[in-house]
Amino acid sequence: MSDFLETITAPLEWLRDWTLQFAASPVATWWLFGLSFAESSFFPVPPDVLLIAMGIKAPAWSFWFALVCSVGSVLGGALGYAIGYYGGRPVAVRIFKEKRVQSVEAMYAKWDVWAVAIAGFTPVPYKVFTITTGVLRAGFWRFLAASAASRSARFFMVATLTYFFGKQTERILNKHIGPATLGLVVVAILGVVAIRYMAKRKKDAAREGQAEARIAKDAEPTTKGDES
Repeated sequence: MSDFLETITAPLEWLRDWTLQFAASPVATWWLFGLSFAESSFFPVPPDVLLIAMGIKAPAWSFWFALVCSVGSVLGGALGYAIGYYGGRPVAVRIFKEKRVQSVEAMYAKWDVWAVAIAGFTPVPYKVFTITTGVLRAGFWRFLAASAASRSARFFMVATLTYFFGKQTERILNKHIGPATLGLVVVAILGVVAIRYMAKRKKDAAREGQAEARIAKDAEPTTKGDES
């Protein structure tokens, strides 16, 4: 997964350059919020490009910019969810095409809300997941929690790198985002497996308890009959 920023913005380099010009704007923070909001539901350029540029210009504000990104992105994700929820599958297919929607549906069916968390952190187009999750009418608050956790983790990671490494941040992301993403996916899969295993154990224990209770209850009349 090389070239983190290039991969997720190509072939929209002109749009990326247009976005970067707002880094020097007096209202750059509002532009960052708006970009983060829009990218979670319809805009193609991720806010990382502007977050890095603004962090390089004002390193002391890097983490504030990350917070702005996170809030805007989570609220934008909620809008994406609403688009899918009220617009239905035809809207999602019209925006992203059938194959991509089916892919997200399969991931969600297998990994549940963890699919949203992985998409929120990685270069995968997040808007596909926000809208498709709405189409599936999955639990909104669980979706929101996964979005908040993953988007905050991503933007604060970028802000931390920008704060300490400045202009080298993009090169570091290009080099290490692949292994980092792979590691996250592995951890997420192991987490899902562990949670499902524990849930199964708990359910099996409950069934065993219920079975033992029924056996004990069925045995009571027999015991009383023998005593009489």
